[in-house]
Parts: sequence; C-alpha cells; structure tokens
Amino acid sequence: MARIDKYLWAVRLFKTRSMASNHVKLGKVLVNGEVVKPSKDLKAGDHLALKKNTATFEYEVVDLLEKRVGAKLVDQYLRDITTEEELEKYKAYQLAQKQYRQTGYSKPSKKDKRNIRKFLGD
Repeated sequence: MARIDKYLWAVRLFKTRSMASNHVKLGKVLVNGEVVKPSKDLKAGDHLALKKNTATFEYEVVDLLEKRVGAKLVDQYLRDITTEEELEKYKAYQLAQKQYRQTGYSKPSKKDKRNIRKFLGD
C-alpha cells in the first residue's frame, strides 16, 4: 500500500510531495472517480484522474512503490490512458497561453532596469 501523495511524487507527476499533497487536497485528483485525501492508500489497478488547467489526465496504477524512480522506470508503475481529446484540449490551452503573453512583454530584467536608470540620470 502506498499513500497517493507519495505515489504521485514518486512517479514524477509532481516536482515535490507537498505539491502533490496540495493538489489532492484541492480535489484535483480523483481515485476511481472519487475525491480523496492525501493519505488515501492506493492499490494496483486503481484509476487516477488528474485535473490540470482545462484537461483531465487519466492513469492506471500498474504497481506500487515507496521511493522516487527515474523517468525511464515510470512506465513500470504507471500507465497513461488519457484520451486524445484531453491531450488536444491541453495543447490548445498551452498555445493560448503562449499567445496571451508574447515574448518581450514581461517585466523589465535587471539589465533593462539599469538602462532605464542610466537614461533617467539616476
């Protein structure tokens, strides 16, 4: 048996365990269609649904583990069963975000700030 927050972190769906735990607490992770707590124990064969922005990614637990594994070994423990529709929704969301915030329109960098101060005579 493995806790869901540890498992999500161990199979590299989240960068840190606390991020995984927070995602579960917010109800964005479903196990077999139910909202669960971070301490929920998983079993092999459980279905996970992960809500990310506009898409829902679905996975099947193949095997349990306690320690974090390398990216190449994740396929032994988790199988991706996400539909093409959901992947397309996520790609469309990413494209929209890229168009929304164009390159060069962010806050000034350190170098830009120095040039502005120099120009203003500070």
